[in-house]
Amino acid sequence: MYLEHFGLREAPFRITPHADFFFGGANRSALLDALVYALGREEGLVKVSGEVGTGKTMLARVLIARLPAHLRAIYLADPLMNRGELLAVLADELGCPPATGSDGSAHRLLRTVQEALVAEFAAGRQVVLLIDEAHAMPADTLEQIRLLSNLESERHKLIKIALFGQPELDDMLARADMRQLKDRITQHFRLDPLLPADVSTYLDFRLRAAGYRGPPLFEAPATARIARESGGLTRRINVLADKALLSAYARGAHSVGDSDAMRAVVDTQVRSGPAPRGAAGRIALTFAVAAALVAGGFLLGRGSAAPPVTPAPSAPSPTPSSPPAAGPAPDPTQAPAPPPTITTATLSEPRHAEPTTDARPAGQVTTDDPLQALLATSRQWSGSAPGEHWFIQLMSAPAAQGGYVHNYLQRARRSLDPEQLRIYRTDAAGGPQIAVIYGDFPDQRSALQSLAGLPDWIAASRPLPRQVRSLRQP
Repeated sequence: MYLEHFGLREAPFRITPHADFFFGGANRSALLDALVYALGREEGLVKVSGEVGTGKTMLARVLIARLPAHLRAIYLADPLMNRGELLAVLADELGCPPATGSDGSAHRLLRTVQEALVAEFAAGRQVVLLIDEAHAMPADTLEQIRLLSNLESERHKLIKIALFGQPELDDMLARADMRQLKDRITQHFRLDPLLPADVSTYLDFRLRAAGYRGPPLFEAPATARIARESGGLTRRINVLADKALLSAYARGAHSVGDSDAMRAVVDTQVRSGPAPRGAAGRIALTFAVAAALVAGGFLLGRGSAAPPVTPAPSAPSPTPSSPPAAGPAPDPTQAPAPPPTITTATLSEPRHAEPTTDARPAGQVTTDDPLQALLATSRQWSGSAPGEHWFIQLMSAPAAQGGYVHNYLQRARRSLDPEQLRIYRTDAAGGPQIAVIYGDFPDQRSALQSLAGLPDWIAASRPLPRQVRSLRQP
């Protein structure tokens, strides 16, 4: 919406990882170089830990592009798999034929993977396995990771492994039953939040990468507020900066001031949970911002100067039944009107699979919760479907992010058969998780055929086929 206004080629603060927007400041480039060096040496496992939103997934994606030609990367984005499923995914990535019947045993799969790794090594290549969200991986699967790290020729490791996870991964590796895996980790890296002094450089870098060529766009007070409220987490910085740009655009300004940053913060806080007592003024201010942005968007839509912007894949934003009339924003000193159906979040640039975070505590459900209703029907299906049948696990997320899962399902229903979309809940080592699954296939071949036809935005999360019996394991 604001791209032409600020002279931007594309949205500068998207949340989805994009290598062109990798920020090398704040020791990010040095960390990337260290990872490339560590994985190029004949050593053990490598671990990268960092808080939610520090940019671990971005780092992993850029690392894939920076690895030497003789290192072949396999990226696993979904950690919720058992030992057999991990080996099956590796076998599939290495081009091994699908295993059926007794050939699908963990022992046979390990032999198949080992043979494929030996063939890769004979061809002058080594495999690098990058595992994202490793803190959520079951303990048995992490043990299989340790066993994989033992595969070697006479003098060389056949596979190199890098674990990316939240600080819970450090806690998990400190457990007594994880000591053998921890002993094999030779390089420990930590991705820290940006310091306040780095936020200004980060904002300017993202804008320049998106095509901006003017003077500094964020005023110093706005930058300081974003740095303070985000805690230096790049994902939060992106959310606040995007909304602040939208606020500045709505009032026709060509720079982002502290008032725009404040409105972005207020809007984010209102959406993240119930408002505290005495916050009526802040709520009214948020509604005023929303009304002004709706009016600005309507006026822009009537003009002919702005070219259409092709949205990136994302959860759909709600559309009002009729365009709002342009007019003055409500007086923030008055009592707030009923909440509008459109907020600055729904007017901002679309983001790929990054819905808003559910405010409910992990594990809490209500009778009108659509996820709870779907979970109930999914349990009925998993209890009655034949155990040898297969399904495709599309993605997983922490149970506290119910809003993320809900919006993902809303979008997936537009591409897939809604009746075949289900969810299940599991207690992983990193905490409760909700996984989205699809289909009911009589055999693995059918599941793999369906997997090959999934839309690109779903395939980007590396879905994997699983058997129904895996849902019934304690």
